[in-house]
Formats: sequence, structure tokens, C-alpha cells
Amino acid sequence: MRRMRITGMLLALACALTVSSAAPVAAADPFEINVILSLTGPGSFLGKNEASAVALVEQNINKAGGIEGRQIKFVVADDQSSPQVDVQLANALIAKNVSIIMGPSLTAGCNAITALLKSNGPALYCLTAGAHPEKGSYAFTYGVSTGDLIAVNLRYFHDRGWKKIGLITSTDASGQDGETGVDAALARPAFKDMTLVAREHYGVSDQTVAAQISRIKASGAQAILAWGTGSPIGTVLRGISEVGLDVPVGVSASNLIYAEMKQFATILPAGFMSAGLPCVALDSIPAGDLHNAVREYADSFKATGVHADVAQAIGWDPALITLGAFKKLGLNASASDIKAYLSQLHGFAGANGVYDFRDGSQRGLTESNGIMVRWDAGRDTWVAISKFGGAPLR
Repeated sequence: MRRMRITGMLLALACALTVSSAAPVAAADPFEINVILSLTGPGSFLGKNEASAVALVEQNINKAGGIEGRQIKFVVADDQSSPQVDVQLANALIAKNVSIIMGPSLTAGCNAITALLKSNGPALYCLTAGAHPEKGSYAFTYGVSTGDLIAVNLRYFHDRGWKKIGLITSTDASGQDGETGVDAALARPAFKDMTLVAREHYGVSDQTVAAQISRIKASGAQAILAWGTGSPIGTVLRGISEVGLDVPVGVSASNLIYAEMKQFATILPAGFMSAGLPCVALDSIPAGDLHNAVREYADSFKATGVHADVAQAIGWDPALITLGAFKKLGLNASASDIKAYLSQLHGFAGANGVYDFRDGSQRGLTESNGIMVRWDAGRDTWVAISKFGGAPLR
């Protein structure tokens, strides 16, 4: 695989794209790519960071001259963390015959837009690991699947000897996806000696989960999987602290956000951990394309005074991959052209791993890209505690 650095990619995008157009376009007109994100509402802690990522990609490529003399513009619309608003925004874009939509940020919104896609698109690149697009469809999605990340987490628990697991999941689409992923992972032969000793649920607007955590404590669970994102997972962590439950706690990767670690500093369990992605484990990645890509990602944000985490990475790779499609196909690329391009894309090293879409998963990444990390407050960063795939470091 040839070496790729993100800076080099941006320069190539700026200098190498040839465009064919049926009608003359003024050089000053930007080429627009539509993005739907949760800039307000419960998902805003993700959406705002995703927006900063696509803005930085836009800034970098435009500083390098744009594409064939045209500036790139990611046009971001706020869905207010509402699937209903997602449908309204997507229908308006479909009516305009756009070739691709990036986003939305949350699983429920992605599923709502996917249901609108027709046999001719547009292509959709969701920014949630909780979506599961149909093979061969126009929908694609971000990151390692929820089930694969849970398998990474369970492998770490299993190999550490924690085989009695308590589960608490939110009742929204993300939580339901997490629960489905846990059941699927536990059905694997590798985890046949693991047992789910407690299964609890909570609403994203619940103020306390003390009763659920008390039941998990009484079950004798040796470790907990807690599925939820942002403020809801904070409710779970407070419950664990209030009940005095002292066991390892694995959470969803969407919580690997610096601001969240600061916010929850006083209630983080000693055994707080997550199955993460390369973007938060730079020091554990050997030299090569992947290390270079993650370094470029981190350094690009560092130059702006931002300590990048998983939230920015969710928007970073899809923005670069989308631009790569237009670089290869031209700015007049149709939805079917982009679908075909993404379906065969492989060998792309990004902040979240080395992508290969040819398996038909519509996401390009597998559990081999997952790595267990824990928060180290003293170092103000995450520290890898496993190899890629979840086997503990010895």
C-alpha cells in the first residue's frame, strides 16, 4: 500500500481534479457538498465537533487552491437531533438532485433518511456507527460497527477473566443497537463461557438509574457494558458512583471526547474504559500509513489549538473520502458513480483505520481497527490497554 499523508491528499485534491460541466460555471462559485449534523439538541456534542472537522478539511483544501480553481463548501444544516427534521432536510436535498449527503450524526436520523433513498440515490454517508446499511445500497456509514466494537470490549473482558457481565442500555435507537450488538457478540463461540447476569434499560431523559445499577450490583456482575452517549451516559456513571459499584465499566466509543471526560471527572469509575479507534491511540500505532494518517489528523487540529478526539474523527474521514470521490470522478459525478466508487474503495488510511469497503459492510472498517483504551487524567489522554482487536496488553 502506497504511503498517504492527509496533507498530500489535500494538495492532490486541490491540484489534480479535472472537471467536465455541461454548463459554464463561474470560477468564484464554490462547489457545495451538503452535510446534515446535530448542531443543537442532545446530539450537539457530536455534531459541533463533526462540523469543526469538515470545516477544517474545507479550510485546508481551499488554502491549497481549492479544486480546479473552485473553492469547496461544506453546507451544514442543523437537524436539531431530530429524525423528523432529518427527513425534512433530506427531502429538500433529494428534490435538488444532489449526488451525496453527508450525515446525519445520530442513528435514528440516519435510519430515517436511509428509508427515503431511491434506486438512483442520492448516496448517503452517515456519521454514526449504529447504522447498518443494506449491502449494495446507496447508504454508507462511519466507523466500526457497534457489534464489532462490543466484540472488542468483550474480548478484553473475557481475557481478563471478567465473564459475568451486567448490561445497561438507553432505550433510544443507539441503545437498542448496542443491546442487539451485545446479544450478537455473546453468541459467538469465543464468548460461550460469558454470561449476561443483568439486563437493564433507561430513558435518555431519566434523571437517575440508581435502581437499575443496584440490581446489576446484586447480580454479581464482574464488569458492566453501559451503552449511551453524552449526558445520558453521565446519568449512568452517577448511578454507579451513588450505588458504590466498583467494577470495570465499558462504554460506547462515542464518549471518547475530551470535554466529556472533563465534565464527568468526579464520577468516572476507576475501571472506566472503551473500545476506541486509532484516532485516540496514536502512541500505540506502529510506523506506517495508519500512524501517518492519525498524526496528520491530530496535528491539523493541534495547529488550531484543538486537542482532537473521536468526535472530530467522525467527520474527518468521511469528508476526505467524499472529496476523494469527486477527485476521482469529477464534480459532475452522479449518485451511482459515487456509490460504485465507495463500494470499491480500499487501502485508504484515515484517522479511524485503514478502509476497505469491498466486504459489502458499507462502512469500510472492522473490529480489527478497534482497540481498548482507558482515560488517564494525569496525562490528559487515553491510553491503550489492548492490542488491536481487544486482546489485553501483557
